[in-house]
Amino acid sequence: MFIDSHCHLDRLDLNEFDNDLDNVINAAEVAKVTKILCVSVTLKDFPAMADKTLHYENVLLSCGAHPLNQDDEIDESELIQLAQHPRVIAVGETGLDYFYAPETKELQQDSFRKHIRAAKKLKKPLIIHTRDAQQETLAIMREEGAEQVGGILHCFTESWEMAEQAIAMGFYISFSGIVTFKNANALRDVAKKIPNDRFLIETDAPYLAPVPHRGKQNQPAYVVEVAKHLASIRGQSVEDIAQLSTDNFNCLFKL
Repeated sequence: MFIDSHCHLDRLDLNEFDNDLDNVINAAEVAKVTKILCVSVTLKDFPAMADKTLHYENVLLSCGAHPLNQDDEIDESELIQLAQHPRVIAVGETGLDYFYAPETKELQQDSFRKHIRAAKKLKKPLIIHTRDAQQETLAIMREEGAEQVGGILHCFTESWEMAEQAIAMGFYISFSGIVTFKNANALRDVAKKIPNDRFLIETDAPYLAPVPHRGKQNQPAYVVEVAKHLASIRGQSVEDIAQLSTDNFNCLFKL
């Protein structure tokens, strides 16, 4: 049994699935994906995302605003209100992305801090996106006490040193289809080192489809390919990767 610990079901182009989200969920179930965490990237789109996934018992939610979506300053009280939705188990995705938008550094940092404070008030783990901002991401996590709630560094592409420091703060490291890419040798080296009780798997669908589905739209069913590649990298069976990542997800979210 597998868990897709991070995807965006509301961002899928359903034209490829006969305009029916049921087909996406059914494909995941056939692939033995038992839970899916659907993550919001803007607060304004969260209610529609929640409604779209309302009838799927195996779909859980996270509420937040992606660091690249900084058109408006984050209202912490609105975030807290929305994140009290009964199916929300995490706050985010939040974090810092200086690769694509270094010009919004200050807004990103302010938003990140507000998400951590909201997570602490709600006692819910964080979903963190970080790119080209290792030291500042870790610094803000420490300054704001992110270790009080823990969470996930999702779609991880950074260094072992960052992973090690995040793990020390109670965070999990989640691997996406990137770990299957030809040029991802450095990331595969990191994947070998993550302790058994600290890794997760994800798709980040509809983005970053893993080998052998490169060039296609990603979907939760493809998380199995991430598990297969991790098994090969770590010298473990696919069954071990499935069980360990499932146990880790359930432990983090107290499921």
